[in-house]
Amino acid sequence: MMTEAAITATMMTADPITTIRQMRPISLRHEIKHQISLQEDLVLSQRLASLFPRDPYAQKDGCYCVTSLYFDTPYDEALKEKTAGVMRREKFRLRYYGEDLSLIRLEKKSKHNGLCGKRNTLVSREQVGALLDGKIEALFQPEDPLMLEFYSKLRGKLLRPVTLVRYEREAYLYPAGRVRVTLDRNLRAGMRIADFLKPDAAMIPIGEQTTILEVKYDGFLPDIVRMAVQVPNRQGQACSKYAMCRRLD
Repeated sequence: MMTEAAITATMMTADPITTIRQMRPISLRHEIKHQISLQEDLVLSQRLASLFPRDPYAQKDGCYCVTSLYFDTPYDEALKEKTAGVMRREKFRLRYYGEDLSLIRLEKKSKHNGLCGKRNTLVSREQVGALLDGKIEALFQPEDPLMLEFYSKLRGKLLRPVTLVRYEREAYLYPAGRVRVTLDRNLRAGMRIADFLKPDAAMIPIGEQTTILEVKYDGFLPDIVRMAVQVPNRQGQACSKYAMCRRLD
């Protein structure tokens, strides 16, 4: 195991190319969210299925399960900034799809003046297990900019896992504008952080079961998509699955 002095020295002498990669600007996208009723979900799902191709990674029923583990500081900075509507903020999470623990991603989601960006990198199951045991040295990979930033904030800002989130997702794609429309259902929160690596672990349903509609796109939203996702008397709203699951704290 590397000593603290050795880790600090390695970080100080990191490859300058890595530093440049870290500074490379992130691609920002628009994101619109609505919380809709189950009846509205049914109508919208049928409409989207008739117009757009499904996500190629979906199961036979057109959906897949998403499991995420969110991180925050001891002072809940990410949660408070989200609640307050801070225009520049970030949060880290680990995520996998279905029951495939061989493809766990570390993701950093950023918000910049209403636009969203995301970076990700793969993390091994063994690294995640070590992290859940409090052995953060397993995440020290100076050759990976995102892992290095995450590790630095685990140490410097005392980031720690706080909320386990799981839901079912139905997703549709439209190439123009790189549009992605998702319907997220059956939102649940985990009872124990350690259950992140247990796809069959029991979860707690979050409040009234509604659906979260998300529309992500680049510079413009094509009219065909804009018309397809219209729900009467609904306006875009701040709707964070992370914040909703934190209500169980």
